[in-house]
Amino acid sequence: VQLVESGGGLVQPGGSLRLSCAVSGFTFSGYDMTWYRQAPGKEREFVARISGFGSTTNYADSVKGRFTISRDNAKKMVYLQMNSLQLEDTAVYYCHAPSVGDYWGQGTQVTVSS
Repeated sequence: VQLVESGGGLVQPGGSLRLSCAVSGFTFSGYDMTWYRQAPGKEREFVARISGFGSTTNYADSVKGRFTISRDNAKKMVYLQMNSLQLEDTAVYYCHAPSVGDYWGQGTQVTVSS
């Protein structure tokens, strides 16, 4: 199983980024996918979840209305569109397939700074 995140970077408050996660090593379609993040000195926290065929999504209260999770099962990709970014969104972002196992990618750094 491989999970490869990309798309992070440095952005000003109020800006936007789109994260991508390329998945390989399992069927992908039908498996829920999630995004987590870990800020410096803090524990990894849940950000968003999407069901196996994209019909249901869930978000942490801190990102609701600003972030959107989506997926492309044909491409085995999951995305996180992040709008109205805030300083508190600074973290390393990871994608994860909770039903597949304890597999994590290297993450992608998102830094929100003026």
